[in-house]
Amino acid sequence: MTVTGTDVDQFLAQLADDAKQAGTFEHVAVRDGVLVCRARGSAQPASYRVSLEGDRVWVSLVMADRWLSESIEADLMNTGDKIEELLDEELAELGFEGMSTSFEHFRSDDMLFTFRTPIKVPAAGLAPVAPETRGLLLAYEACFSLLGNMSADGDEV
Repeated sequence: MTVTGTDVDQFLAQLADDAKQAGTFEHVAVRDGVLVCRARGSAQPASYRVSLEGDRVWVSLVMADRWLSESIEADLMNTGDKIEELLDEELAELGFEGMSTSFEHFRSDDMLFTFRTPIKVPAAGLAPVAPETRGLLLAYEACFSLLGNMSADGDEV
């Protein structure tokens, strides 16, 4: 796989335009090679991100606030839901049935609580995974906006 900096810039710029058109994020920007979409209405600052690491595009939700991360975890424990299943449901609603959604949750080296899902980049480059990435970004927002204290008005699902 050969992906140039220009390819990444174009990929992220198109995703940024798509995210702005979706109207579900508070603010959308590309910074230092990462698409950052600030969560609208979150009780604490959080952002949805798209980044490229090696042969993977990562769609993630990140937050510095442990309490916000724990509120999401508590919701999942209380309901018995699994993130993968919730994401699969949101993806199906967006027309992406059958898309594989593995999932990681950890505290990153830069001290951010991170929920993330990879998409493998094929040898053909980034263009073939653009629709999946857009779908997964929107599915992340739809899924996580309903969990824990991701809404400032305190409405928990």
